[in-house]
Amino acid sequence: MSWTATDRYGLEPAPGGLAFVQDLLNTRPAGKPRKPDLLQTVEDARIWLDEALKSWSGVTRRPAPGIELTAEDVQHLLDFRQDLRQSLHGRLGDSAAEPGPAASLMTLPTALRLDEQGAIHAVPRGTGWRQVASLALIEVYQAQLTDTLRRLKSCRNTRCMTAFYDRSRNNSGVWHDVHVCGNAANLRNSRARKRADADHV
Repeated sequence: MSWTATDRYGLEPAPGGLAFVQDLLNTRPAGKPRKPDLLQTVEDARIWLDEALKSWSGVTRRPAPGIELTAEDVQHLLDFRQDLRQSLHGRLGDSAAEPGPAASLMTLPTALRLDEQGAIHAVPRGTGWRQVASLALIEVYQAQLTDTLRRLKSCRNTRCMTAFYDRSRNNSGVWHDVHVCGNAANLRNSRARKRADADHV
């Protein structure tokens, strides 16, 4: 499966439908050189969404919903992306922060559907951005049930904040790439300690 936003950072996607949530979060600009925002224009957003829905359908083996986006939808989707990141991860730099649900997260319709095999699935409802957001929250809910949501994280580097899936055994990862963001942070900390030591001499 091709997850356009996540692939460009060289990351493995989260398992199953949670990869859709990760990919949505990774549409924001990050990296060095800075990657473009994949929701910057209506056309950009439509291209990203078409690919993401195909990949979602592939990993979940469920038909992808047809979703049309307008310019107004894209603006709401940008707001939802930010609200979702803050809701899932708290404000970076304060992992204990637990902001309350934003308005864009509180009014999203969904429905339960019985398939031909007798399995019940939650299906997104609404149109435009609300349907995209409903699908994302359904996958967040499923990940809560399987206890995989806690492994979806934002890189601790505040200049990056790329969404990554932590596959470490003890779920201790904090950088999307330890060689890029981790080394840079360690180097900054080392220089700061040396300056502090020099000031005390």
